[in-house]
Amino acid sequence: MKELHILIIEDDESLAQSLQLFLGEIAQTTVSHDGFEGQMLGEEGIYDLVVLDLMLPQVNGYDILKHWRTESHLSMPVLILTAKDTLDDKVHGFELGADDYLTKPFHREELLMRVKALLKRSGHLGNDNQMVVEPFTVDLSNRTVTVRDQQLELNGKEFDLLVYFLQNPDTIITKEQIFDRLWGFESETAISVVEVYMSNLRKKIKTATDLKPIKTLRNVGYMFETKELD
Repeated sequence: MKELHILIIEDDESLAQSLQLFLGEIAQTTVSHDGFEGQMLGEEGIYDLVVLDLMLPQVNGYDILKHWRTESHLSMPVLILTAKDTLDDKVHGFELGADDYLTKPFHREELLMRVKALLKRSGHLGNDNQMVVEPFTVDLSNRTVTVRDQQLELNGKEFDLLVYFLQNPDTIITKEQIFDRLWGFESETAISVVEVYMSNLRKKIKTATDLKPIKTLRNVGYMFETKELD
């Protein structure tokens, strides 16, 4: 389950810590207590879902959401978590592109249910923790990949890389996005490591399936093309 990434933008540090603790059961989490920083983190395009507070320092949640949807054209699911509970507040949030709206205080179980529902709806979380992009079947619980009834042997980062592609089919993904997603912003590893793992993953897929779905877009990034899977 740790292949999923959730961004939490919440200025209440105690609440943010609690959110990070129990959402950490289903995903890797990144926390920001500042609106401007949170907006910039979202711009990286590496998150599968965002939990967004509205009342934030620097930039409020409404403005962040509006910027993501209209300026950056980001489509990741956003769940607004706020004490603002009037109908007008909710309508405004949905008009700006929110996918769900939960008011404080809330029950942990309800938040988890809503987060999982959004992840399933967006295709990032399947039933029984499985992802299926034919002919690939990925079990996120035991980190295995099956292709045409045979298991594809992948090491840790190779598995994470394939999952990232399968979560974003037919979408351009830059080398920087892959590095930030798999190794983290503060990693001291050289970004050239992406090319090494990309080469290894391509070879293993080609050997096992004779497929070549990962395309390099020169000076842009990579794309996992589903048309190559037929």
